[in-house]
Amino acid sequence: MESMDFHTAKALLDWQIDLGATEAIGDVPVNRYEVQLAPVKQAAAPAPASAMAAAVDPVAEAEQAARNAGSLEALQAALAAFEHCELKLGARNLVFSDGVPAARVMIIGEAPGRDEDREGRPFVGRAGQLLDRMLAAIAMSRDAARNPVYITNVLPWRPPQNRDPAPDEIAMMRPFLERHVALADPDVLVLMGNISCQAVLGKRGITRLRGQWQSAFGKPVLPMFHPAYLLRNPAAKAQAWADLLALKSKLNDG
Repeated sequence: MESMDFHTAKALLDWQIDLGATEAIGDVPVNRYEVQLAPVKQAAAPAPASAMAAAVDPVAEAEQAARNAGSLEALQAALAAFEHCELKLGARNLVFSDGVPAARVMIIGEAPGRDEDREGRPFVGRAGQLLDRMLAAIAMSRDAARNPVYITNVLPWRPPQNRDPAPDEIAMMRPFLERHVALADPDVLVLMGNISCQAVLGKRGITRLRGQWQSAFGKPVLPMFHPAYLLRNPAAKAQAWADLLALKSKLNDG
């Protein structure tokens, strides 16, 4: 480095004083290029939210909560306390069940709609009204003293805009559904629609599955068209009637 004259050095010093550097750090100058600095220990960065979320397994949490529920009331409370399903944040009510818990037939729908979310009961909208007429045609009812049914859904909370449940939402609700079936202990399960078949049987394609008896959760299972589908496709009511007769025959044989 070239030596600077007095006037240049003084001008640089005056400039630093103007900046506020009015005190020396040490008695003698230090050449920072010759000093070996000790490495600065960095504080551990907090784990990103995504990593923290990944540490929680919603399905495992659901399995534990469902397993600990010893009654339908306890299962409903466990669902209400479950915090890993974001559908809960946008729903008005938890839709748990309707009908008679000791019924021989347990109907599993897909997810609550607007009317169900408002009232807190499954199948109370137009599709529910059609379901009631379908059941009445084979002398069954959700509130009858004789031949009652018990009704629930795969999901207890309404998806936004009535969209189909996502696979991860179905997966975390399945342990609760399986426990629900075990506690209600019906003779027969009726699966209404594709989502119910996906959750219980691991299959989709209701036009192919309907009317074909299968087995799941240790119970005979009958897939059927969802009443909402029948409202959109009235021509399919003939097949739905055939399925209702098959259900009635199964109960009579049992």
